[in-house]
Amino acid sequence: MDIAALENLLTRFRQGEVSQEVIFETLRKLPFEDLGFARVDHHRALRQGFPEVIYCAGKTPLQVAAIAQSICAEGATLLATRADKSTFAAVCQVLPDVEYDQTARIISRVNASASPAGKVAVVCAGTSDLPVAEEAAVSLEVMGCNVSRFADVGVAGLQRLLSVIPDLAEAQVIIAVAGMEGAMPAVLAGLVPQPVIAVPTSVGYGASFEGLAALLGMLNACSSGISVVNIDNGFGAAMAAWRILHAA
Repeated sequence: MDIAALENLLTRFRQGEVSQEVIFETLRKLPFEDLGFARVDHHRALRQGFPEVIYCAGKTPLQVAAIAQSICAEGATLLATRADKSTFAAVCQVLPDVEYDQTARIISRVNASASPAGKVAVVCAGTSDLPVAEEAAVSLEVMGCNVSRFADVGVAGLQRLLSVIPDLAEAQVIIAVAGMEGAMPAVLAGLVPQPVIAVPTSVGYGASFEGLAALLGMLNACSSGISVVNIDNGFGAAMAAWRILHAA
């Protein structure tokens, strides 16, 4: 439940449209709802502006389905990351209208009351980085952002990156996703005025150390002001961008 929903509930109570029992039941679950195996944080939207997001890896499909049902029962937007097809099938049993993006591995159901949050560009160095880039892009769209995608513009062909610089002008925040040596975000950050959030991916040959080389390269970038999230963490980049826009 977000602030607007809570204000609406209290207004309806003052007008006699909602009983005291309903108010008590709603407030009882505001800190969290104990499902036995999980405590669903229904208070998170009030604290942070966006509901709890489900990280599906390591959870059973039935656990994810129960958490998703609890979130949606409160009228909140559902965002579940790192979901596979079996998890999606389980969630569909309790929430038939959810959507699944196979590339991003995201299950979602958007609350229609969500307001637009701003414009973000997701720039992807190579096609192999697309799953991580799409995790960021789809997460942002669920959060209410207007997302522009720019794929396969890595520094191995610098002219490709330079060609999209004019198209990035309208974006308020840029997410730059790259594997291998992770050079693209540093080059990009030296060409644009917007905040750049860099996402290293585990794409690359042996000496990339499953993304560690890209992570260290981004952390040591000579372009100032780059923010860096963890390896393959497209969702983390999306949430960082959303927080920047939400605060503004």
